[in-house]
Amino acid sequence: MTELGTRADPHRDRIAIDGKPLRHAAPPTYIVLNKPVGVMTTLDDPAGRPTVRDLLVGVRQRVFPVGRLDFHSGGLLLLTNDGDLAMRLTHPRYGVRKTYEVKVKGHAEPPQLAALAGGVRLPDGVSAPATVRIVEAREHKTWLSITLSEGKNRQVRRMCEAVGLPVEKLVRVALGPLKLGHLPPGAWRHLEPDELAALRAGASGHAPAGRARLGPAPRSEHRSPSSRWRRPAPALAGERSVAASAAPRGASRADRGKTDAHPRPTRRSDPRRRPRRRRHD
Repeated sequence: MTELGTRADPHRDRIAIDGKPLRHAAPPTYIVLNKPVGVMTTLDDPAGRPTVRDLLVGVRQRVFPVGRLDFHSGGLLLLTNDGDLAMRLTHPRYGVRKTYEVKVKGHAEPPQLAALAGGVRLPDGVSAPATVRIVEAREHKTWLSITLSEGKNRQVRRMCEAVGLPVEKLVRVALGPLKLGHLPPGAWRHLEPDELAALRAGASGHAPAGRARLGPAPRSEHRSPSSRWRRPAPALAGERSVAASAAPRGASRADRGKTDAHPRPTRRSDPRRRPRRRRHD
């Protein structure tokens, strides 16, 4: 290059610095992994524990995890080399919602569900409103579906423990419009074009913000031959939406017919009233 501003086409031109050719950028790669429990969400672990990189057999591109799932949690994990999309999916400003199915110890009472949906006070601040639904209620266990747009460290576990519901199992089943589906634990696949388009649209920042919500959950798409929590939950008495409020009563027919055809002007709106003159000393 002899002039500033010279343009080059990386697909046709040979570009080198100090005689060393620049490497072409790797094609964008998008992978969905069903992370099993007991695997680190990192590409290298100093302690020698298994990592998600060990599961990506056959993937030649270097991809990075989008967000994190802790060692004892499993489920949907997106890996990509698209830094812009990864930033949009993880930055709170874009409000991309993540859905988890959580098995907690004990029976979840309405006040506990309402606290989870409305916001729980944690050491690092109050959690944002979430959508909380019961998937299945048993005698000593409860499966919950929790959807939130935040991504603090171990947030779902800490929220549940703060309201007296210790977590026994946690699986992420959705990231925005992307669903885990029937992907077995430890398996991965490439994103389909329509999935990538929906994911980009969901991370555009124009999606409406979610409200705190409490109610029964639809049947989960996550399937596992060894799990039974995928069955729909029975309806619980007294279960209602946190955001629900009593509707105001309508006016009577007599009141509806009463209108003032000639409203009396106020002191400020009366055009016949002369403006007051200011006194100058």
